[in-house]
Amino acid sequence: MARSFEDHFASVSKHYAEGRPTYPPELFAWMADQCGDHVLAWDCGAGSGQASIGLAEYFGHVVATDASESQISQSISHPVVEYRVAPAEKSALADVSVDLVVVAQALHWFDRDRFFAEAERVLKPGGLLGVWCYGMPKVDGIEVNAVFRSFYRDEVGIFWPPERQQVETGYCSIDFPFLRLPVPEFEMKVSWRLVQLLDYIRSWSATAGFIKSMGFDPVAGLEEKLQAVWGGAERNRAVKWPLTVIVGRKERCW
Repeated sequence: MARSFEDHFASVSKHYAEGRPTYPPELFAWMADQCGDHVLAWDCGAGSGQASIGLAEYFGHVVATDASESQISQSISHPVVEYRVAPAEKSALADVSVDLVVVAQALHWFDRDRFFAEAERVLKPGGLLGVWCYGMPKVDGIEVNAVFRSFYRDEVGIFWPPERQQVETGYCSIDFPFLRLPVPEFEMKVSWRLVQLLDYIRSWSATAGFIKSMGFDPVAGLEEKLQAVWGGAERNRAVKWPLTVIVGRKERCW
């Protein structure tokens, strides 16, 4: 039975657009180098376009789809990126038309069997599918990181949707039906003020779930705890996320 779409980010789409970190440029450069053609890329589960903009540096046309209308409404404009509201499993793209399909921090939400079949349908022979995810980051500063980790696990932890567990384990249980490529190590790294970290936290599906269930914003209490150890509102601290990246090639049909 096909899975029905549940929008975990409708209430936090503005925070998602403003608070999510961008992906390393080296990741897009490496993936583009693995592609034979650079005509069309599909960013599936694009959210508000964090990966779409990176792809736009290397591909003539990027189609960015998401099943969430609220996410697409917050999308980042770019002349070669076309945003559409569409489920991952039914892109409306033409057969054998896409050079690269990417899924950034979204594969765990999909009906994967149907999505993989859709990727197989739209990819050109030799085209690539790249998926990646990131879990809990590390924030610079022992006390700061301890407060952050406690909030992540103990305060909002029970409100993470069950699919989140696949992210925590780096997609290790997901069957990936494409010919895998060896992938270099990549990480995301930002230098953020406290207000930026708080906006990122407000973009979590767990935060949205907490607010829906409990009726108040838990980030307000977290802000007080972090202010006590942050070292001033204007101080920047490093935040790092290791990326799990899986890339596979659609085998050529000779």
